Amino acid sequence: MIGDRIPTLPLAEARKLPFHRQPVFLLFLMAFAMPIAFATWAALLNNFVVEAANFTGVEIGWLHTIREIPGFLAIGVIFLIIFIREQVLGLVSLILLGGASALTAYFPSFGGILVLTLISSIGFHYYETVNQSLQLQWIEIDRAPQLLGWLTAAGSFASLIAYGALVLTWKTFDLSYEFVYMTSGGITVAIALFALVFYPQFEAPEPQIKKMVLRRRYWLYYALQFISGARRQIFMVFAAFMMVEHFNFEVHEVTSLFLINYVANMIIAPFIGKAIHRYGERNMLVIEYTGLSLVFLAYGGIYYFGWGVMVGAALYVLNHLFFSMAFAIKTYFQKIADPADIAPTAAVAFTINHIAAVFLPALLGYLWIVSQISVFVLAAGMALTSLVLSMLIPRHPVKGQETIFARGAAAPAE
Repeated sequence: MIGDRIPTLPLAEARKLPFHRQPVFLLFLMAFAMPIAFATWAALLNNFVVEAANFTGVEIGWLHTIREIPGFLAIGVIFLIIFIREQVLGLVSLILLGGASALTAYFPSFGGILVLTLISSIGFHYYETVNQSLQLQWIEIDRAPQLLGWLTAAGSFASLIAYGALVLTWKTFDLSYEFVYMTSGGITVAIALFALVFYPQFEAPEPQIKKMVLRRRYWLYYALQFISGARRQIFMVFAAFMMVEHFNFEVHEVTSLFLINYVANMIIAPFIGKAIHRYGERNMLVIEYTGLSLVFLAYGGIYYFGWGVMVGAALYVLNHLFFSMAFAIKTYFQKIADPADIAPTAAVAFTINHIAAVFLPALLGYLWIVSQISVFVLAAGMALTSLVLSMLIPRHPVKGQETIFARGAAAPAE
């Protein structure tokens, strides 16, 4: 198995190490490294593809469809962890993400952008799959909501640094896309290489099943992942694109909007973690999906009522804040799962999350050029579906009480 030559250490012993060498610190380091490349790529993307390759809604839809194919194939992680330790796979995936992002601006054509997007997306989605698995294996259930909140804040802080640097330097120093992409991607690669060498291989107490796992009692978790993935795609593809296409935002303006988002997330995410711990996953997800339903309907109002740029910017920030509650789905699964199921189910769930993402951006790209309002109304309908599903989560979910219909039931034999 790749990674066997690196010293291994059980989690119980790893907690005796200095804090900067413990598993939780590695999770923070990885959470910090990923957004430096990815957030910069996202901040520049819409302006870059319009300026370099004259993208319309059709091309941007196809780009995001290609970008989501590796997410649909995230189930391949189950096969890879037979040969590669999860920790090593996660860091190698970060290197792939950073390296491909660094080269993005050197291939300013529709084909070149799609190929590099596909490569970086393999790194991103395989990293995210493994990262979710490691978080749920390495963090105790009682501490998970709070620590996931802080990990979200760490990622937001990294994005804040990336966006802040863009806002302050893009026009001042007349930076090029080539320089910014190479710098941000290179930093992510450097951090991942350091972590690969510096940290021992941490061993969770429960060996992970290395085959595909589909359990009937996880059906609500799968359903929440499916709808969440479809809805999130509409936001990721078309909300920022709207700011460039409809309101003519330039790079520093789009980046400033992202900057506001991540300042808010960095401050609020730890409080969301505490709220999930106190009020439960169901209540927090109900708040999230109610808010998202209203926000997506208001996006449609921009086109129907002619609302101005300030409304669009405010809705974009609110959308991000509601999305920051989504890690309640992770903690819900952690509470109902068999410990050995975490890695294979993370891969299965990531694939389910991306089923709609493979075809939805391309299809909606064609709908976008006909009716932008319809795209956002569809997203609102998805948020309402998630709201109904979230109401099926028990107040205190555990194995055997995965939904309100199973309240008080014994854990099923499998």
